[in-house]
Amino acid sequence: MPPMSNEPQKLELLAPARDADFGIEAIRHGADAVYIGAPAFGARAGAAASLADIERLAGFARRFNARTLVALNTILYDDELETARKLAWQIFDAGADALIVQDMGLLELDLPPIALHASTQTDIRTPEKARFLQDAGFSQLVLARELTLAEIRAIADVTEVTLEFFVHGALCVSFSGQCHLSHALSGRSANRGECAQPCRLPWTLADADGRVLAKDTHLLSLKDNDQSANLRALIDAGIRSFKIEGRLKDLAYVKNVTAHYRLQIDALLDEMGVGTAGKAAQDSLAFRRASSGRSVAAFTPQPEKTFNRGRTDYFLNGRQTGIAAFATPGFAGETIGQVVRVNRDSVDVSVTVPLANGDGLSFFHSDGSLGGLRVNRTERSAGASGQNGNWRIWPAPGDGEALTELRPGQVLQRNRDQDFERALQKSSAERRIPLQIRFSEAIGTAGQPAPGACADPATVNEGFKLQLTDDEGIGVSVFLAHPWQEASDSERADAAIRSALSRLGETIYTAERIDIELPAPRFIPASALNALRRQAIAELDAARESAAKARRLAAARRPESSPPPQWPQATLDFRANVANTAARAFWQRHGVSTIEDAYERGGGKGEVTLMSMRHCLRFSFGGCPRLPAGAGQGRETAGIGKAIAKAGATNEAAISERTKPLPTLGRKPTPLIISRGKQRFTLRFDCKNCEMQLVRERNGGTAASERSDEPSSEQTPERKRRRPR
Repeated sequence: MPPMSNEPQKLELLAPARDADFGIEAIRHGADAVYIGAPAFGARAGAAASLADIERLAGFARRFNARTLVALNTILYDDELETARKLAWQIFDAGADALIVQDMGLLELDLPPIALHASTQTDIRTPEKARFLQDAGFSQLVLARELTLAEIRAIADVTEVTLEFFVHGALCVSFSGQCHLSHALSGRSANRGECAQPCRLPWTLADADGRVLAKDTHLLSLKDNDQSANLRALIDAGIRSFKIEGRLKDLAYVKNVTAHYRLQIDALLDEMGVGTAGKAAQDSLAFRRASSGRSVAAFTPQPEKTFNRGRTDYFLNGRQTGIAAFATPGFAGETIGQVVRVNRDSVDVSVTVPLANGDGLSFFHSDGSLGGLRVNRTERSAGASGQNGNWRIWPAPGDGEALTELRPGQVLQRNRDQDFERALQKSSAERRIPLQIRFSEAIGTAGQPAPGACADPATVNEGFKLQLTDDEGIGVSVFLAHPWQEASDSERADAAIRSALSRLGETIYTAERIDIELPAPRFIPASALNALRRQAIAELDAARESAAKARRLAAARRPESSPPPQWPQATLDFRANVANTAARAFWQRHGVSTIEDAYERGGGKGEVTLMSMRHCLRFSFGGCPRLPAGAGQGRETAGIGKAIAKAGATNEAAISERTKPLPTLGRKPTPLIISRGKQRFTLRFDCKNCEMQLVRERNGGTAASERSDEPSSEQTPERKRRRPR
């Protein structure tokens, strides 16, 4: 846990940024920090940002005391180390607050004085690993998504740095940093930012005797993470940074999900007696927001309306059924009704929500694959009550073929709400910093400059003082030299002063409170008040910028402990992802004597574990030996077919063919076989640690030599049918 102090602890909402524009919108919608990819060596090759973007984003973020974190979190090869080192300095010069790092070789280089965060790719699952990385110089740790609350508490008990946890977005089925399946199949390494996402493809599962349990099913595809209901529990467990996944997601997702969690966290702060102004509660442990300002969204956040594969809180509260998205890796959307009749060029539907031109509708085919259409025109049927009831829909040009795939009674989902999307395409949030404004009489020093002065400042000492204080306690005071001239109309004079001081529309501030402390009503020209306000705002901007820069320098790289921490094992295999001489030197300096090369560099011989995961297909298929028979630990296999049928598929034979659970699946943890085309892998079960491993024999050579022509999930459609739009 962070050391106790009288200062409130900060709760940080951390949002993704594909580029500067995405990051700026995330901050406007309530993010306390944003993370963005470096121009190279970021774990999302498709989300690299330019140095100019990083500089622009960091400059905007500083205005709200928000942080800019830059992901430099792939493993590196020797010929990339110097380029990465130079890039780290360029990122620092651009104004970034921290680097997110996976490769320990970077810590052996001449890095700038910038904070280092341990990426989720460092696979932090134990107190020992967390404490080691803290003592090695990391100031923030991104914990594994698979952890339970108890496991998080155990890590918090032995650390004092900030603990970060993913609360929303896509889930990798493997422990992060421990997935080599993409590289084995295509040469595209997840640890190099190029994952081909084979886990989202359909696979077939069989037992050792070849009996099929599931055919062409998305066995390794998980639902999306959603910890909305567990934020207070995460705070109690020690999490202080709440991370939203999604550097490859669209802007609507970033706005919607960020605004949602801003509301959730603010509600918790209010519940715990802490306001966004950062005032400590009466409790022994108080919290505050990690940045300045309040965000007000022009829409009601609804995370279910932007891309998701269904929702799960994963293992946070223990193992449970329903974490997998067996039916589809796509976005099916919210159920809205069903098909009534299919016409030649239209379809009649009965729905529970109003429809709009441009909506996207989805449905499951009889074989379980997901299809869809875009609505070109809608017409409410005569006699329909309110906005719901029966509607006639005409598909968009090019989507007419979808009509042949619909049947009466088929369930419909909506995966694009056009009205909601339009709201997010506009300016959809405003963020302002509340100010306490105090205006009073004062005696000025002769010669003091006076903005918009009406008298000679060398001879007039009478004047007025304007004090501005923001929500962090940063304040400025400016003086206006002007004679104390009594106003003839006190109410009008007071209103004029308030009006002039509250004109903050072109700034990032808003007047939360204005105190006018004058012994008598005073007349002051509007031009003088406006000039005084502008001077005060300019000085406050400068004071905030100076404070932000000082905080950045104070939060420089955490020093390594002395003596350096020692890793408890003397040997590291390929799963440590050591791909360069600097990383090798780091581990040797920390007590490791035998270090195998990373998988990408030829490490891993014999039977190689390509994925390690807590997701367990034995559990899903009712064959978990750790629970008694009939304990309700699974039969998710039957759930696959039921989910497809519930969603509107009517071909029971096709469903049965896809999902054949074996009622005699033994409870002894014998291996299973998972395959796709010519690719065949063994699933082994570590019941002691409650984990599943996907393994395959490696004959030597580099992983690239074992590549197949297997396309990625991004290149291959699930079916040749029309995909939902």
